[in-house]
Amino acid sequence: MALYQTLPDTVQEVDVIIAGGGTVACVIAARLADADPEMSILVIEQGPNNFDVPTIVYPALFLSGLMPTSPATLFYQGNEESQLKNRQLIVPSGGTLGGGSSINLMMYSRAQRVDFDSWNTPGWSTEEMLPYLKKLETYHGPGPRAVHGFDGPINISGGTYRAKRSEQDFIQAAGQVGYPEIEDLAALDFNNGVQRALRYIAPDGKRQDTAYGYLHPRLQSGKHPNLHVVVDSQVKRVLFENKKASGVEFRPNPKVHPDTAFRTVQARKMVIVSCGALGTPSVLERSGVGNPEILKKARVEIVADVPGIGANYQDHHLMIYPYLSSLDENETIDALVGGRVDPVELIKEKDPILGWNAMDITCKLRPTDSDVAALGPEFQEAWDEEFKNEPNKPLALGSLVNAFPGDPSTVPAGQYFAMSVFTGYPYSRGSIHITGPELEDRLNFTTGFFSDARGVDIKKHIWAYKKQREIFRRMKTYRGELPGGHPTFAPNSSAAYAQLDEGQSGDVQDIIYTAEDDKVVEDWLRGHVETTWHSMGTCKMAPRHEDGVVDQRLSVYGVEGLKVADLSIPPRNVAANTMNTAVAIAEKAADMFLEELGLGSAYLS
Repeated sequence: MALYQTLPDTVQEVDVIIAGGGTVACVIAARLADADPEMSILVIEQGPNNFDVPTIVYPALFLSGLMPTSPATLFYQGNEESQLKNRQLIVPSGGTLGGGSSINLMMYSRAQRVDFDSWNTPGWSTEEMLPYLKKLETYHGPGPRAVHGFDGPINISGGTYRAKRSEQDFIQAAGQVGYPEIEDLAALDFNNGVQRALRYIAPDGKRQDTAYGYLHPRLQSGKHPNLHVVVDSQVKRVLFENKKASGVEFRPNPKVHPDTAFRTVQARKMVIVSCGALGTPSVLERSGVGNPEILKKARVEIVADVPGIGANYQDHHLMIYPYLSSLDENETIDALVGGRVDPVELIKEKDPILGWNAMDITCKLRPTDSDVAALGPEFQEAWDEEFKNEPNKPLALGSLVNAFPGDPSTVPAGQYFAMSVFTGYPYSRGSIHITGPELEDRLNFTTGFFSDARGVDIKKHIWAYKKQREIFRRMKTYRGELPGGHPTFAPNSSAAYAQLDEGQSGDVQDIIYTAEDDKVVEDWLRGHVETTWHSMGTCKMAPRHEDGVVDQRLSVYGVEGLKVADLSIPPRNVAANTMNTAVAIAEKAADMFLEELGLGSAYLS
């Protein structure tokens, strides 16, 4: 049992290798180690250890993970995309032990019942996933107890701090627009309303990531002598003997190690690739598993023809809209982010604001029939096909953010709030592939945002912009749109910015947008849409003839002894922040792997 920065030469062969030490990998490693302390397991994580890192432990410091200099984050550079005004999007991903669960924004959100069912895969329906959704959590919130868990490794609570004035203000404003407060939007069957947010934060105010919840307790217990974790080490490829996965080739990460010589470790029983939706396809392709045309161009010898690898890339398309507010300094984290408050002092004083992610409201929203009709015949067609008869499916999801959502040096010191809004179930698809055999070779990454043929994805956001704005206009703490953070409408447009000395009074009327206004919104969206960090789908679980990469037991087609377990496997998207789905996948994957290893089921033990 040990956590290493450099793997000792004595570790040459183990039973199971897990390539990647992210959200899913930490869960699987812990469950395998629990089932058989004699089984040797090696986790190889390319980034640093996350243990006791203040910017990870304390939720209010989460914005450090967005900084380009963050050692805990990987940044994937996209290609120029014409439909995004030739921008090259940068998509962050977890780059430390615990992966995305160590750097995300900690919003507790679950898929809808219809989402797992839409995967259309035996063993993966919502009813079959519910035991794992419950198993992962210790739930401290309201709602039906039958769908929640109360003794799992991950605490779900409100944390140690809330800005109750803006929280209540948003709820009353949303009610005016037609969206009621719902007690528990995570109960699988509730939709079209707003909720007082719960988060992956313990009642004592500490972040709940899978390294802390699952892996570190095993490493520190002394009861798992054969569980090995090496950080700051990059997996190049999986090795094969007669198409059976036999080990991996890896090296120390050159960002922190002077000696970057490659070495190999053998796996007696199983290799599991868990490098995330943006990392796993590259490992498989460098291993010779993928689309033969892509492998030939990249000068990689073909082991297995699996053309779906790296395709089907999906993400939730994100927009964040900032507003001026009348909130006090203790009702946002602007002072903390802007350097007007010293985080070291807050930590020393154990200030409860550290246990806050500055997001007190979550929502799942649908348009009215008239909203749908106003978006045109193509949108109406898509709505009728996918949403009209599925009231369980939201069109957009969002959160109230009590802070300016950007570089604080670009705005006057003050107290801001914002709406973070992303659309569920994107039609657009992208891809990610290698261009050469080495770790340093450029990745060919296209997000595909707003690329769907019917233009439905961008129309979702045109609707979402208008709807969230109407909610804010009815908040008593609203003081107008922050210039530069919204589309710039013509001065004579009824949609032009407002800036108020006091809150709106009387009956607030909806803004009437002209066709020209709609064009302004669309142009803004193409120039400003960003990632939600919810990458998925690049090694989808589906039949091989449907470009599937893994089967229902997560075995990679065309080879033996090789598994994939992370957010690359969902064939279709979910209407939720994706950590919950990732951990549920991990719990189920651990059960299946234990069965194949002859160790029974972790869930039943």
